[in-house]
Amino acid sequence: MNIVLVNPPNCGRSIPEEEYGITSLKMIFRGEPLALSVLAGNLAGHEVRIVDLKAEPEGMEKLAADGGPDLVGFTAVTCEANTVIRLAGEIKKRFAGKSPIVVVGGHHASCDPAYFNREGIDYIVMGLGKLSFRLLVDDLAAGRTPAIPGVVRVRQGGVFSPSLRKYSEADLVDELPPRYDLVEAHRDKYVMSGVGGKVGFVVTAFGCTHCCAFCSIPSLTDGRYLGHSAEAILRDIDLLGDIPLIRFVDANTFGDRAAARMLATRIIELSLGKKFVADVRADTVVADPDLLRLWHEAGLSAVVIGFEEIDDGRLDRMNKRSSLAKNLTALSILAEIGIRVIGDFIISPDYDREDFERLGRFIDSSPIALPIPSILTPIPGTPLFRQLQQEITLTDLDYYTFSNAVLPTRLAPKEFYTLYSDLMKQLHHHIKKS
Repeated sequence: MNIVLVNPPNCGRSIPEEEYGITSLKMIFRGEPLALSVLAGNLAGHEVRIVDLKAEPEGMEKLAADGGPDLVGFTAVTCEANTVIRLAGEIKKRFAGKSPIVVVGGHHASCDPAYFNREGIDYIVMGLGKLSFRLLVDDLAAGRTPAIPGVVRVRQGGVFSPSLRKYSEADLVDELPPRYDLVEAHRDKYVMSGVGGKVGFVVTAFGCTHCCAFCSIPSLTDGRYLGHSAEAILRDIDLLGDIPLIRFVDANTFGDRAAARMLATRIIELSLGKKFVADVRADTVVADPDLLRLWHEAGLSAVVIGFEEIDDGRLDRMNKRSSLAKNLTALSILAEIGIRVIGDFIISPDYDREDFERLGRFIDSSPIALPIPSILTPIPGTPLFRQLQQEITLTDLDYYTFSNAVLPTRLAPKEFYTLYSDLMKQLHHHIKKS
C-alpha cells in the first residue's frame, strides 16, 4: 500500500490573543513526530511517507505523488482534533476517485475515540498502535474485514463500540526501530529551546506508573507501563547519528528504576558522549538519588518534572501522589548533583491574584532553570474531565491548548489572563538569569 502518515500543523486557538490582544501565550511545538516514525518502523513491505505539517506547512501537496495514497494516517492531540477532521474531509474530496482510507490515532483518539466517529474518517486506532496499526494495514491490503482489538471502524449514525486491547510488551515491537530517515529532511528544525538546540527523540517506555487526574498518558496503554529493552534504546540513539542531545519522550523515563539503572550503566560503558533530557517524578528523585547521580555520569543534563502545584491540597485533588516537601527535596538533590530542572506547573482557574504572586515568588527563588506553567485543562477521557465535565464552559477543542481556561475563572477573565501573561514574562526573566 501507498501510506502517508500526517503530523497536523501547529493549530489551536487563543482566547488571550483573540479577546485581549495578549500574544505571548500561544504555544508552538517544534519536536519531531516520533509517534509516526515509530508506526512507520513496523510497516516494512509498504511505501511509507511522513508529512510533517508543523515543519512543512505546505506538505499536503506531497500527497498527490505517485497517484495519491491508498491510506492516510493522522495523529492528533486534543487541540488538533478539529483540524484533523477538516484535513480528512479535504483528502476524501481531493482523491474522491481513489477513495483513500483515512485512519486517526494518537492521544485524543485514545482518550475520546467517539469524537472521530465522523464523515471522512474510516478507522480509529486507540492507544499504542505500532502493532495494531500494522495488523489493520495487513487486513486492508489483503481485502479482509479488520477485527482487531484497539481498532474501531467508524459507524457514523450507527453503533460505535470500540474493542479494548490488552496491551503487552508485544505491542512495542521492540525489535524494529523508528523510521527516523522519513523526517531527516527537517532535522534542523527539530530543536528544544532553553535546553540545547538540535535534538533527537527516543522513546524508552510507554504509559506511566501513576494515574494523575489530568493526564491522558495512561489511556495509551490502558494503565500499563511498558518499557523498551536497553539494546533497543541504544540502537535508536545510534540511529540518530551525531545529534548531541537526546530527549527521552516518555511520561516517566525512570518508572522502572532497575531498567533505568541498567541503561545508564550501558551508556557509561559505551562512552556515547551524548547529553540526555528525561522526565522523572520528584518522588523518584527523593527515593533514589543515587540513580540520578548515575544518570548524571551517563550524560543526563536536565530533567523535566511535573511539580504541578505548590499547594498540597491541590496536588491531592490531582491524584499526583506527591507533595510540596518532596518537590523541594527533589530540587535540592538535583541542584547538588548538577542536573538542570525543567519544571511544569499547572495554573488552576480558581487562582486569585495572591495565588499567581505566590507561584511567581516560589519559582523565582527556586533553582528551576526553565519553568513552564500551563492552565488546568480537563482533556476528554481523563479522570479530571469526568470529575469536572458539568463545570466546563468552553467545549471547542481548538482551545484545549493548555493556555486557555475552559473552566470558569475566579477572577474576571481579562485579569486572569493578564496575570498569567505577567507570570510568563517574569519567568522569561528567570530563564535569562539561570
